[in-house]
Amino acid sequence: MKLNQLSVFLENRPGALSAPCRALARAGVNLLTLSIADTQQFGILRLIVRDWARAKAILEAEGCVVQVTEVLAVEVPDRPGGLADLLEVFEQAQLNLEYMYAFSVKQADRGLLVFRFADPDAAVAALRAAQVVVVNEVELLRRLDA
Repeated sequence: MKLNQLSVFLENRPGALSAPCRALARAGVNLLTLSIADTQQFGILRLIVRDWARAKAILEAEGCVVQVTEVLAVEVPDRPGGLADLLEVFEQAQLNLEYMYAFSVKQADRGLLVFRFADPDAAVAALRAAQVVVVNEVELLRRLDA
């Protein structure tokens, strides 16, 4: 159920984002989704790719500092209030949500968001109990290839 996300630490300066993106491009690694957050001194590029271990090795060979983090890909109804309803499930289960971002893929009336929880296993259990679909890696890749 959990996905492995790469977090790449970058200096907050012009061109810092280009290096890891070019390294992955040269190796033929396609980015499935990404997010970037920054402060005045550094940024964090968060990536989901098909082969995270290979991408991690490529980035580290380029001198990047990379951390692997478990995240969940969760179906969210694509309608007003869909996210609010899902966030209520998190709140009732007392799940600490650290951050989120979206996939550009959509299936029927469902979007797909990436969530990072302090306790991913507790999040999976709570989401399953609430009958929320948590998408595993195989299903995610099937949807992206469709």
